[in-house]
Amino acid sequence: MSRLAEFRAAEKALQEQLAQLESLKNDAGLKKEIEFEEKLQALMKSYGKGLRDIISILDPNPGKSNISAAAPKQRRARVVKVYQNPHTGELIETKGGNHRGLKAWKEEHGAATVDSWLRG
Repeated sequence: MSRLAEFRAAEKALQEQLAQLESLKNDAGLKKEIEFEEKLQALMKSYGKGLRDIISILDPNPGKSNISAAAPKQRRARVVKVYQNPHTGELIETKGGNHRGLKAWKEEHGAATVDSWLRG
């Protein structure tokens, strides 16, 4: 890019930013925020407080939240299930369905059948 083209691009970008700045100056919401910031700064100065003091007053426990969703949920302990094979009388105690013997039974007899072997 030539120096002249670079200059024209920078000049155009500057004009766009100046137009954006003018539109922001006329924004009522921005004026209210600026007014609030100025009043807050004056109030902090009159009491000799800094931003950290204000934050510690408004949020004394910044790391902790009162929202229950933020707290980690604990899983319920798994219940031990006892299956008894009626053909062999063999017992299998497991907390999950990933037991090797239970899987073998389900392959051999079918999952519905093995589930009916659950002792209550």
